[in-house]
Amino acid sequence: MRTQVVIVGGGPSGLLLGQLLHLAGIDAVILERKSRDYVLGRIRAGVLERGLVDLMGQAGVDARMKTEGFVHDGTLIGYDGEMFRVDFAHHTDATVMVYGQTEVTRDLYDARDATGGDTRFEVDNVVIHDADTDAPFVTFDQGGESHHIDCDFVAGCDGFHGVSRKTIPDAVRTDFEKVYPFGWLGVLSETPPVNDELIYANSARGFALCSMRNAQLSRYYIQCDTADSPDNWTDDAFWDELRRRIPAEAAETLITGPSIEKSIAPLRSFVTEPMRWGRLFLCGDAAHIVPPTGAKGLNTAASDVHYLNQGLRQFYADGDSHGIDTYSQKALARVWKTQRFSWWFSNLMHHYPGQTDFDKKMQLAELAFLRDSPEAQAAMALNYVGLPY
Repeated sequence: MRTQVVIVGGGPSGLLLGQLLHLAGIDAVILERKSRDYVLGRIRAGVLERGLVDLMGQAGVDARMKTEGFVHDGTLIGYDGEMFRVDFAHHTDATVMVYGQTEVTRDLYDARDATGGDTRFEVDNVVIHDADTDAPFVTFDQGGESHHIDCDFVAGCDGFHGVSRKTIPDAVRTDFEKVYPFGWLGVLSETPPVNDELIYANSARGFALCSMRNAQLSRYYIQCDTADSPDNWTDDAFWDELRRRIPAEAAETLITGPSIEKSIAPLRSFVTEPMRWGRLFLCGDAAHIVPPTGAKGLNTAASDVHYLNQGLRQFYADGDSHGIDTYSQKALARVWKTQRFSWWFSNLMHHYPGQTDFDKKMQLAELAFLRDSPEAQAAMALNYVGLPY
């Protein structure tokens, strides 16, 4: 078979790209290694930058988000027993949307179903061939049969462990990585959030985050050792530790309940360069990973989709290859700024092994400066709501 674009990966970035290309009259086949139910069962962050919110509108999939999502125009930061607020709307005239990644994915699947787009689930042995030529093709197995798709371009949206990044030769690719010496123990509970806005807390016992998915579904995190296990934590032990780490005024109103999911996420930063090799383009986690501090993972993938969608539309509209030729440069320029913010915010809020008293004092001084400086808050707000594309 033949298509214009093969999208490897049926998560939100691949689906969003597919929907935007469809609206431009560009045909795409999406290949997903897992089942649809598996993809929809993945629990991920749910803070959407203004850029992703706009892209959902452009893709025509924002109706439910507008109805069920929660607009946040600020966030709370706790440290040393106190709490202050950073007002996004005041500093940037912009907001973020709290709407679960699972719901984003569900809306995009429903839209793709409505278009009759070709999406293949549970595919194995995906191989990208001749990506450095003008005639790439992709082979894969499904249902015991082998398949071959000729195409113009391949979009690698298949995550960190996918085949797309590995298709780029080692001699061409340079990887940059930072592994953080801690993880996040996260709990999902069917309880109302402790606050209408997210609370990021730096405490003497380590970092904590109070987040949410909706009015009756809360997501809480505490910093933990990378060698720890969720099995070591009862629900009561988690709630007790969370109360110790968040400001007293939040701890007093915290409503607890049985966890419906409990897991530990490692933290790391990763970027690969370039994000284009021939007619293969990397998007999202296939090219970069950020620590979850600041909720930039899905949002940075969305900016990749924006640049690639623009480039492909330009190419098919008038044969102009400038957009795809500059894709990697444009995407990486924003990726590294996003990495900087996630690195800065992670360093500000976490406790590190071997941290000296001087280091701790510097953190407190930085937090006090952020509390007292409108200019510092404006810089944080700009990064949090999302740098312009």
